[in-house]
Amino acid sequence: MAKKVTKKQDKEEESLGKFILDVVIMMAVILGVFYVLFNFVLSNDRVSGPSMQPTFEDNDRLIAVRNFTPKRNDVVVLLAPKAANDVPGAYYIKRVIGLPGDKLVSKNDKMYVNGKLLPEPYLENHFKKANNTEGQTYTNNFTYKVPKGYYWVMGDHRDISKDSHIFGPVKRQNLVGKVKFRYWPFNKIQGF
Repeated sequence: MAKKVTKKQDKEEESLGKFILDVVIMMAVILGVFYVLFNFVLSNDRVSGPSMQPTFEDNDRLIAVRNFTPKRNDVVVLLAPKAANDVPGAYYIKRVIGLPGDKLVSKNDKMYVNGKLLPEPYLENHFKKANNTEGQTYTNNFTYKVPKGYYWVMGDHRDISKDSHIFGPVKRQNLVGKVKFRYWPFNKIQGF
């Protein structure tokens, strides 16, 4: 005896098939949007090392915007210059201190940009206080004129940071993102 198929069963099977197809299409669209977003607009980065302490700690997770105009005090993700002698393709997280054409003078833990004192509240931390207590400066003394098309970047943990005072200025094309948001650890979620 042949099984009788009702219109209701046909519609249920058609409805289930349409639902599955809709879910697959929706997932493909969502994955496509995330792919485009995180390959061309945003980057998902992880802090590795202590050079930005206490602002950022090892293993903090960050979101950076890829298209931006660098400004002083921006925290940026950059491709490590060859002069840094790091693994090819390594990325650093540093703070922009000097813009193209700026004259920088660091003297006695004070940074002057074009003759004006640069406020650096992010340096008021226990690392700097420990250095000063031991009679050491937290930031090396130097004078430098930033060339056109380059930026001077430094870590917030100045006495251990591998930054422009070691490898020199960074080309604009090597600044790949501006940090906008820390999402990990959850107790330190913060926008920048």
